[in-house]
Amino acid sequence: MPLKKLQLKPGVNRENTRYTTEGGWYESDKVRFRQGMPEKIGGWERISANTFLGVCRSLWNWITLGGQNLISVGTTLKYYIERGGNYYDITPIRLTTVAGAVTFAARIVLPPSSTLTVTNVSHGANAGDFVTFSGAVSLGGTITAAVLNQEYEISTVLTDDTYTVAAKNTSGVAVTANGSDTGNGGAAVIGTYQINTGSATAVPFSGWGSGGWGLGTWGYSNASSSAIRLWSQSNYGEDLVFAFRGGPIFYWDASSGTSVRGKTIDTTNYPLAVDAPTIVNIVSVSDIYRFVFAFGANPLGTTTQDPMLIRWSNQENVFDWAVTATGTAGSIRVSHGTEIVAVVQARQEVLVWTDAALYSMQYLGGDIVWNAQLMGDNISVASQNATAYAGSTAYWMGRDKFYKYDGSVMTLPCNVKRYIFNDINTAQFSQVVSGTNEGFNEVWWFYCSAGVIANDRYVVYNYLEDIWYYGNIARTAWLDSGLRDRPIAATYSSNLVDHEKGNDDLQTAVTTAIVASITSSEFDLDDGHSFVLINRMLPDVTFDGSSAAAPAAIMTLSPMSNSGSGYNNPLSVGGNSASTVTRSATVPIEAFTGQVYIRIRGRQLAFKMESTAIGVAWQLGAPRLDMRPDGRR
Repeated sequence: MPLKKLQLKPGVNRENTRYTTEGGWYESDKVRFRQGMPEKIGGWERISANTFLGVCRSLWNWITLGGQNLISVGTTLKYYIERGGNYYDITPIRLTTVAGAVTFAARIVLPPSSTLTVTNVSHGANAGDFVTFSGAVSLGGTITAAVLNQEYEISTVLTDDTYTVAAKNTSGVAVTANGSDTGNGGAAVIGTYQINTGSATAVPFSGWGSGGWGLGTWGYSNASSSAIRLWSQSNYGEDLVFAFRGGPIFYWDASSGTSVRGKTIDTTNYPLAVDAPTIVNIVSVSDIYRFVFAFGANPLGTTTQDPMLIRWSNQENVFDWAVTATGTAGSIRVSHGTEIVAVVQARQEVLVWTDAALYSMQYLGGDIVWNAQLMGDNISVASQNATAYAGSTAYWMGRDKFYKYDGSVMTLPCNVKRYIFNDINTAQFSQVVSGTNEGFNEVWWFYCSAGVIANDRYVVYNYLEDIWYYGNIARTAWLDSGLRDRPIAATYSSNLVDHEKGNDDLQTAVTTAIVASITSSEFDLDDGHSFVLINRMLPDVTFDGSSAAAPAAIMTLSPMSNSGSGYNNPLSVGGNSASTVTRSATVPIEAFTGQVYIRIRGRQLAFKMESTAIGVAWQLGAPRLDMRPDGRR
């Protein structure tokens, strides 16, 4: 028989069985397709050894008038500005007490402890919040003024007036009180409280009042969940406007430098502020027309949030939200859904997703100023960060399918839909994060797999080739701004990494190999009932871009008698042993043209390509098999 070429369709298909998807690929991990052929994805490397606190949920990149390339980093605990690999804490302040409002009490009874009880009437803090003390004097022993006058994370909240912190030195090492620590810190202690921290995961619960009216079956509770901390932000000139979901709007003046924190837009911080919203879900700035938008805001004159209300400031004024006959500030309420979930600034329009519809906001001017047009109804969006915009098209993950919008809303055909949505943890939809990798014409979504409460998996749509693939990578935020050399992502190691850099995993100080693999669907070796004997294989693979001196890949051929009959298992009925073929080549290499002698027998076959070593990059072509008929048994 002539050599049989293994030329498989690009993309992964999990909508049917391994056999019915013959002629394509069935499984993938850390592999992409380029011009129809699979290859290992690029590596990643941390931008610096510095880390931040909390789980990052939001990244935003811009350049100041002075040429500084900045990234804002919104985490569950803080809000930072990244510059030059350093993270500067600009988390807004919630409360600064008067001198003497704070006192300390050390535990000096046996056994002594590092726990300090802090008294501050109506402190408003939660466990995990951050407070900075100043003006304190020594308690008399090991709890010195230097120990007290620094930032602390609150350990436990005892009452509305008391909480505990763990005493530490300026290096973060625990300090244990002794019998001399009988003081209270003096009469001049000031407590400076940062805004309350947020949750890293959604916490499911159920009960009366959970969910919307009329949902579920009469007599049964509705399942719901507490919200995680999500941020939104946008540039107002070189400055930054940002907010967390359910909080006020903050403003950071870039000219003030990274030593100055963001401030709430109110009359206390900005005397010229007028009627600014006090609670919002999402904040955004119109790129062209310079309006600041507050989505899910409190109506003018009230402090009660309306999750479907959109308000905007007067043009060219981030502080002035007063609605007058001569001004341009205003509001509009969308009607389809129960809350605004996501917002994307697109070309000539602002796209607004509720939990049931998509609206297009467009600037009209005149008395109306802005109009919201319904573009699609009876749709869903997984989370605030589940949307991405590439070219002139918006893509997003819903709660049971994928969508796109390019002037009209369409369901996005997906060959891995069943696999993804059967695997996803629906209680953690709010953690879904999306982003583009435009260098490879891709949209990525990261999500929590079933039973997992942290993002551990991803799915990719290649919009140029109209194909899908998936795998395992843990990321909490993604940024592809074009202002940095590469896409940037946030990890659970509390750092940022450059993607598509090198061939390996360098998110820590230790270089780790990226295990990449792709497995085909089952395909017939020949027509009819006869078995086929394979004598040799001619691989077609290159290792261009490898940094290893002798890059290697593993090709596995898994024959079987019939579909499902002992796949890769020699002990099952009708099963056959898998043949593993390993080839190494010395860099540089142009093409893999060698041959490998093997001896396997079956009616059907599955093919797998895998790399497990450091410094390996590979691109697979079309391997060929030397086969001959071998009877029916």
